[in-house]
Amino acid sequence: MCSIIMGMAIPMRPTKDVFHNFGKKDGKMRLASPTCGRRPTCSLKLSGTVDQLPSTRRSGNYRPTLWDFDDIQSLNSVYAEEKYSIKACELVVQLKKVLQGESNWVRQLELIHDLQTLGISYHFDHEINQILNSIYLEQKYLETEERDLYSTALAFRLLRQHGLRVSQDVFDCLKNEEGELEAVLGDNTKGVLQLYEASFLLTEGEMSLEQARVFSTNFLQKKLDDDEIMDEHLSWLVRRSLELPLHWSVQRPNARWFIDACANRSDVDPILLELAKLDFNIVQAAYQQELKEVSRWWKESKLAETLPFARDRVVENYLWNVGLLFQPQYGYPRIMTTKLFILITVIDDIFDVYGTLEETQLFNDAILRWDVEAIGHLPKYMQICYMALDNFINEMAYHVLIEQGVLIVQDLRKSWADLCTAYAKEAEWYHTGYTPTLEEYIDVAWISISAHTILSYVFFLISNPIEEEAAHNLRNYHPIIRYSAMVLRLADDLGTSPYELQRGDVPKAVECYMNETGASVEEAREHVKCMLRETWMKTNEESFKECPIFSKDFMRSAADLGRHAQYMYQHGDGHGISNPQMEERIRTLIFQPIPLL
Repeated sequence: MCSIIMGMAIPMRPTKDVFHNFGKKDGKMRLASPTCGRRPTCSLKLSGTVDQLPSTRRSGNYRPTLWDFDDIQSLNSVYAEEKYSIKACELVVQLKKVLQGESNWVRQLELIHDLQTLGISYHFDHEINQILNSIYLEQKYLETEERDLYSTALAFRLLRQHGLRVSQDVFDCLKNEEGELEAVLGDNTKGVLQLYEASFLLTEGEMSLEQARVFSTNFLQKKLDDDEIMDEHLSWLVRRSLELPLHWSVQRPNARWFIDACANRSDVDPILLELAKLDFNIVQAAYQQELKEVSRWWKESKLAETLPFARDRVVENYLWNVGLLFQPQYGYPRIMTTKLFILITVIDDIFDVYGTLEETQLFNDAILRWDVEAIGHLPKYMQICYMALDNFINEMAYHVLIEQGVLIVQDLRKSWADLCTAYAKEAEWYHTGYTPTLEEYIDVAWISISAHTILSYVFFLISNPIEEEAAHNLRNYHPIIRYSAMVLRLADDLGTSPYELQRGDVPKAVECYMNETGASVEEAREHVKCMLRETWMKTNEESFKECPIFSKDFMRSAADLGRHAQYMYQHGDGHGISNPQMEERIRTLIFQPIPLL
């Protein structure tokens, strides 16, 4: 975190009361409100409040969806044909031989890097595991005859990304007698770029890596500013990495950009590039069919007609799942979690925009009770929303019960109850004009961002078998859940708070910090960015646990949820109001195949 001293943003560790213990009280997990053990009641006394409610409702002024239902239903890619899948399989076999036949460990790492950035590494998981484990066990990255800044940083990043804890001391040989990185390293742009990328896999207390991050950031930015990078491709990579480093980026949504960038490289294996393009189009064809199914569900639900105030964002909600669950085998999970994102968006708009204070308290009470009696007290538009949510929960629970024999309906209901209780608290703050402290805000906001609900669904959809220990940790909000939620929350706040305040909403992290400390907007935003970096350090630490509670796929999905938030909110609100950058990303990722010739 940061402390603002004499008008300057100074990087510091987060204070325990603001960040390290978010969601806790007396060292224990604190939820927004208890949801079990007794019948919850509204915290607001409703009698006598009706006359005080505003006579007109707020509006988010959301523009209509850009993606027409008929256009979505007309999607029909030729790459769904079997002949393209057969061709892709042949290319995978050829590349596996190349990868396994390569004897130079640095070249092996470069191939793995290319496979990842091009979005096709999932075809080579077994081979990549073998290569990285071999390099780590044999400590090839310490061989002095081949070791330099570039290879050391590349190995460090890929091995740590794989969950192998390489010491930060590998960079000590690059420092001078004063313990600082040699300035001459700045002449090696390719190596410094890899050092910059590697530095984002640091954990708490690794000051050498923090030093490397600052050093490499300054050198790369100066080279861009002075137009000193002659290699156009390298210049593109530097500019993109400074915007969002690889470790904070989602693999599949970025693949299109890297495929286009690699098309101009003379040193790229043509088989690699051909597979990347073909695989992208084949997976895109599957995405289009899934999007068509979700779009039909949304239209048949009539929620867009019944709740016209809510954001109609089917495509944007689907896009989240391309980052969260990009592998082709997760078709059904993507469909279900897209429906989940849609319902979260609608209910968020009820609490944030349309609902009166009395109505939001009634809706929250109904969600806490989950009984027919509570539904009768709701206005009609809320009754319809409640029933849509209840049906969706039951559909999901039925699927898991049939497939795995595990009853999860109470888990799903609890996640929604916690979410709506957090929504209700924020609605109360807005309607009463209360500005929370940053600590108060974070205590509620890491729940209201909905990550715990999203990851609950993801866990039950992709875990097979569903282990009770993992499910228990999920219910009790394991740190990986909270860290994912914090990255999502902070990225959202950085991207959306100016618009949401203009519309009328609870102050976000930036504004809470400004109100509490008197900091400027720039200082407060830097403070939130420091919080974001601290959260990633904790997330990185979780990946090194020797006895993980959750599967690797789930751990990756939890981290990818935060990554995708940084992707969605990189240029403002890419979810609610969209922007030209996000519109172009959606077109190229979902609608437009890559020409193969």
